[in-house]
Amino acid sequence: MSEAPLQKDAAAMTVDASFAEITQRRRGRIRRYFYQHPRAMNAVVVLCYLLLALPTIIASIGEGKWLVVALLLLIATALVFRRELPVQVVLAVALLEVAATILNPWGSNVSAGLWFALYAMAATKPRASALAIFIGASLPLSLLYLFMWTSPSNAGTLQDVPENFHLINNIATAVTIMLSNLLATGIGISVRQRREHESEIAAWAARTTQLGKVTERNRIAREMHDVVAHSLTVMISLSDGAAVVVKKDPDRAGLVLGELSRTGRAALADMRRVLGVLRDDTGKPAPLTPLASGLDLAKLLEGFRTAGLPLHYAHMGPALPADPALELTVYRIVQESLTNVLRYGRSLGRVDVHVTRDGDLVTIDVLDDGRGTRDASADTAGGMAGLGGLGSGQGIAGMRERAGIYAGTVTAGPGKRGGWAVHAELLWNGEKGES
Repeated sequence: MSEAPLQKDAAAMTVDASFAEITQRRRGRIRRYFYQHPRAMNAVVVLCYLLLALPTIIASIGEGKWLVVALLLLIATALVFRRELPVQVVLAVALLEVAATILNPWGSNVSAGLWFALYAMAATKPRASALAIFIGASLPLSLLYLFMWTSPSNAGTLQDVPENFHLINNIATAVTIMLSNLLATGIGISVRQRREHESEIAAWAARTTQLGKVTERNRIAREMHDVVAHSLTVMISLSDGAAVVVKKDPDRAGLVLGELSRTGRAALADMRRVLGVLRDDTGKPAPLTPLASGLDLAKLLEGFRTAGLPLHYAHMGPALPADPALELTVYRIVQESLTNVLRYGRSLGRVDVHVTRDGDLVTIDVLDDGRGTRDASADTAGGMAGLGGLGSGQGIAGMRERAGIYAGTVTAGPGKRGGWAVHAELLWNGEKGES
């Protein structure tokens, strides 16, 4: 078996940088800084607005219009909260802009506060809502300028101007307000759509990564089957041959046994290479600890007794077959069931664990006489909420999957005499199964 493809596939599954990190790098240093420090961005927005409104502030101070100055400062203060309260800030700024314009129609900051407020609102709200709010916030100021009799055009001493210059100037101002506010809203909508797109790509990447992990593990499982099945078939043939020739030709039997040893070592090396590419969710190599066995079941029961369960164990019939996979299945089913009892059982007086073997049929029963919050209806939906957790984390679904390996079933629900009961049946084929 070649090791290079496995290493290449494993490297493909290990991403050097997450999608979020890639997005951060695309923003650049300045944008990344302001993205990570929203208060600094607030300060920049307020400063930009004050610079735009500075001529109006200076002129209002010179004319003694302190109320206009107060309104402009209120707009600047409201912009600080545009992220937390986007719609409320848009409405407040729109009203304050109208009031400031009525008091000082020659201001140079016409609708400047709405630009920042509409952008922040459109970046967080759906497009239809953003456009509706844009129209509602922009119309009052636009209509005010459209029908306002006082205009900067007649404030000076301009000569030879058209008679309708006042109307043309008002229309141009109203259209400019609408277009500039629409531009700010459009930029916000574009930013929101880009963020949604990035979020969808990130979700797709996460799903693809998870699917890739599952696919890789399934592929490794198939390769493990090939390694084990092929190697064991060869080793069985060699051992049978050695048994035949050992008495007639000891030297030849020694060669056969040597080949048997080499085949076993090669199979073990291949298995280690295959398992070596497995990683858990933290990126660490998968543990290569031995499977649980019947001896571990006794330790498991003792651990639950130490945890306070009034546990009684009984084994009926012959001992379980010397099959590590079957012993692991029994171990996990008992572990999941007792974990559920430990987590949810109340007023426990007795917990019984019965393992019975009748020929090829292995039956597991876990019963308790307590009460708890477990819902029997959840069993019909494919699992009980919260089952497992302290065990293997698979719950009733995991027990059914394990039992399905041995054409078995698992049922769970209220016991006939109260409490909770888990009943599992496993069919062991022994040497009758095929590889």
